[in-house]
Amino acid sequence: MMSVLDSSFLIDILRNEPSAVAMLRRIDGAGTMLIPAPAIMELWAGALRSNASEEGKQQVERLASSMTVVDFDAVAAKRAAELKHSLRRETIDVEDFMIAGIALSRGEDVVTKDAHYARIPGLRVLKY
Repeated sequence: MMSVLDSSFLIDILRNEPSAVAMLRRIDGAGTMLIPAPAIMELWAGALRSNASEEGKQQVERLASSMTVVDFDAVAAKRAAELKHSLRRETIDVEDFMIAGIALSRGEDVVTKDAHYARIPGLRVLKY
C-alpha cells in the first residue's frame, strides 16, 4: 500500500504534532509514502513566508528527500479537473484537487486531517 501525504499532514510532521507522528509510525511500515508535487509547492511557499525561511526550506528539502515525490502528470491533471468541475460549489483549494487527482489516478489513499477530502467521491482518506 502507498499513501499520498497531504500538506496538512506534512506540516504537522514538521511541527512534530503527536497525532501526525502517530499516523506516520502507523503508515511507515505499511508501504511507500508519497509526497505529491503540489504539497511541495505549499510547503515551500510556507517556508518562504516564515521568518526562518532558510531553516524552513531545509526542513522541506529533508522531508522531500526522505520520501518519494509524485509528479502532477496529465492523468492526475485530468482527474483533478473532473473533480473541480463536479465539485465546483465546494470550497476546496485547487492544490487539494490536484493532490486528490494524484491519489485517485494512482489508486492510493490520502493521509490528511482536512475534512473536505471526505467530500471527494471515490477518494480513500486516512484521517488522523
